[in-house]
Amino acid sequence: QVQLVESGGGSVQVGGSLRLSCAASGKTVGRYSMGWFRQAPGKEREGVAAMTSYGRTRYADSMKGRFTISRDNTQNTAYLDMDSLQPEDTGMYYCAANGWDVLTMSGSSYNYWGQGTQVTVSS
Repeated sequence: QVQLVESGGGSVQVGGSLRLSCAASGKTVGRYSMGWFRQAPGKEREGVAAMTSYGRTRYADSMKGRFTISRDNTQNTAYLDMDSLQPEDTGMYYCAANGWDVLTMSGSSYNYWGQGTQVTVSS
């Protein structure tokens, strides 16, 4: 089994930046696709960004140009860099991994999930 632990969440003001980290353990995830998802209060979970083992990325339209997904396979860790944060970015952010290495932002395609880290953006 793969265990994922997110960190780096917190409270920031509009226009601020955060880096979220996702540390994997139990197995190496170098050949897995990694994804970031978020869920705002009262809303459904949505895909934020995804990255395959070979470096292809995909972003939700509202995140393009502001969010960047990356990974350091030597550290078995994925990252989400968030810039120009807005109040609508507030939510619980989850890291996920799938062993089929498919580029997708469909949550049902991911078989490992972290517990989440809270991001709050205040105006």
